[in-house]
Amino acid sequence: MSSSKPKQASKIREHLRPLIAIAVISLIIGGVFFPFLITGIGQAIFPSQANGDLVKLNGRTVGSQYIDNGFTLPVFFQARNESNPENASASGVDPDITVPQALSQVPRISNATGISSDQLNNIVNDNIAGTVWIFGSPYVNVLHLNIILIQTYPTIYSNFTNST
Repeated sequence: MSSSKPKQASKIREHLRPLIAIAVISLIIGGVFFPFLITGIGQAIFPSQANGDLVKLNGRTVGSQYIDNGFTLPVFFQARNESNPENASASGVDPDITVPQALSQVPRISNATGISSDQLNNIVNDNIAGTVWIFGSPYVNVLHLNIILIQTYPTIYSNFTNST
């Protein structure tokens, strides 16, 4: 009877060895090789998009088109307004806001900068991005609006145009 136990253990090891080998090979292929392959293809074919469509101002990277860039000063448009739950997103890092959300920020920016509300409204309205057919609401990209403010009003935003 004692000789059957070593045979059983040997049989179990015999069955486990291929299972463990398959698991390790799957981990290497799916967890290492495939992600590196897809990243390499993305970098080769779509380098700008693969890196997040980085936006530059005066030769310096200032943000990404696809991620909220965390503007919090009252002189800028902001993607997230903690007191306004309707602009909350699933990820919390969306760079776009609806047109009404952008227009609701105009008085704050106008008071902080002295730029007229009409000029700010025009900037918002001139930079509305469309939607696909009937899905979604028209929106604006916060980073794009803030870059326009910096470029259009260099004296007001002089602290943000330095190349250093």
